Amino acid sequence: MTFSEENYLKTIYHLTTASDSEVSTNAIAEKMETKASSVTDMLKKLADKGLVNYKKYQGVSLTEEGKLAAKMIVRKHRLWEVFLVEKLGFSWDEVHDIAEQLEHIKSEKLINKLDDFLDNPTEDPHGDPIPDREGRIVKIEKQLLSELSENQFGICVGVKDTSSEFLKYLDKQEIALGSKIEFLSKESFDLSLRIKVNGKELTISNKIASNLFVKLV
Repeated sequence: MTFSEENYLKTIYHLTTASDSEVSTNAIAEKMETKASSVTDMLKKLADKGLVNYKKYQGVSLTEEGKLAAKMIVRKHRLWEVFLVEKLGFSWDEVHDIAEQLEHIKSEKLINKLDDFLDNPTEDPHGDPIPDREGRIVKIEKQLLSELSENQFGICVGVKDTSSEFLKYLDKQEIALGSKIEFLSKESFDLSLRIKVNGKELTISNKIASNLFVKLV
């Protein structure tokens, strides 16, 4: 596959995972910031290769072969993110763009050795699951911080928004994976939250809370 074909497969995979249904040409075009006509041309190529199910005006879904191929691209991306953070000292807001380049490396042997070198991690630096070499994914039990009730405790296990701006904001607030968060109260006016993170109280917006995944403890 070309880099472009791989990027399309990964995009369709992420969109179908989020919606659990077929995705439209327009949704793919919006995500990839390209024209719908360009998406249609690519979907026809991917369909010819047996990687997607595509019928005009009816949306698109991945075939089993396409889903496995997409998972392998995601696997490479997330393993490289772990490597960059754990072994090279990059911060979690820096690694996405670099991993976007490294995910296109073709060597399966290299990726499997990288996986073993990192002790076979199941999550990337943002808390997203890493498919194993067969494409299996360990499900992470989590919910959004905004969904907690007062006086509940959670451990930060992931982020919904992986943008550099959001991750830098979390760094300023000293919120990271593994941080213990207590839900203290919610303001009815703007739905902002009063929380305690690692013993320190602070107020965050509902938008922030709606982009933080926690596991109840």
